[in-house]
Order: sequence, then structure tokens, then C-alpha cells
Amino acid sequence: MEAPDEELMLAYGNGDAGAFDTLYARHRGALFRYVLRGVKARAIAEELYQEIWILVIEARKRYAPSARFTTWLYTIAHNRLVDHWRRKELALVPADDEQQPASAAADPARQLEGREALARFAKALEALPHQQREAFLLHEEAGLTALEIAAVTNSEAEAVKSRLRYAYAKLKAATDV
Repeated sequence: MEAPDEELMLAYGNGDAGAFDTLYARHRGALFRYVLRGVKARAIAEELYQEIWILVIEARKRYAPSARFTTWLYTIAHNRLVDHWRRKELALVPADDEQQPASAAADPARQLEGREALARFAKALEALPHQQREAFLLHEEAGLTALEIAAVTNSEAEAVKSRLRYAYAKLKAATDV
């Protein structure tokens, strides 16, 4: 049985570098996608992503599990992105390097269909209002619940639930062909 993230972070705070390696491996993909979708350029996303992990490393001795580790991690990421947006006044854009499903790789017609569907989704995601897009990404990329998203974004849970409903409805309507 795998150790929970919270235990791993506490172990890391007590000097277990392997615990950090496990946490990093578990969360690197989803966290990077969240950051990448929040900025315009891959280089900026990579820089912010590294800064987030540096903040995690710096906080290792102070970490106290008052919520799920992912809630804590994405609160750091959210705050870092907000700081970046304020400083740079950048608009959110979706990632431009999404992967094709493995099943589509063999058939060129399915590849084209997949790329077109992905383009429709990316355009619909970009068109969402910021708060709906953020709630959607935190839910889908980070696996956070509405209550956890509320904690990360300093919002009311009902407002987050509403944002998620609207985001899913808009994305479904935009991608149904």
C-alpha cells in the first residue's frame, strides 16, 4: 500500500529525500499541465513549475497536514500563478502541446478527428471565464473536490460547484459536433 501524500511530506520534512521523489513523481504531470494552461509560453510554465517545487522544498519543515497535500500544493500553485498574472497581466491560454490518445495513432482519419476535437476543446477551454476555467482545471488536472477548490481559490463551495457546472456545460456544448 502506498503511503499517503501527507505522510510523505512529513517524512520529507524529517529528512527523507526519497519521500520527496515519490511526491514529485505522483504530482509532476498534473501540476505541470495546470501551470502550462495558465500561461502563454512553455518556458514561463517551466519556470513557474520549478518555483512551485522550490516553495514546497522550502516549506518542508513547516508543513502541517491541515488539508489534503494536493489542496496545499495547488494552493501554492494557484498563488504563484496569481502573482504571475498580476505582475505580467497575462491572459490564460490552454496548453498547445496536448497528446493524442494512443488508439488514434494508427489511423490518420482518427488522428485528424482527434486533433480537430482537441482544437475545439482547447478553444472552448480558452473561452471560459477565468474562474470557471480555473475550477475546471483544478478539478480535472489536480483531482480536487469542490470544497478543496474553494479552499485553494478562497471561494465559497457553492460558487465553485456553480463554476464547475457552467464550465462542463459550456465545454460539452462547444465540443459536441
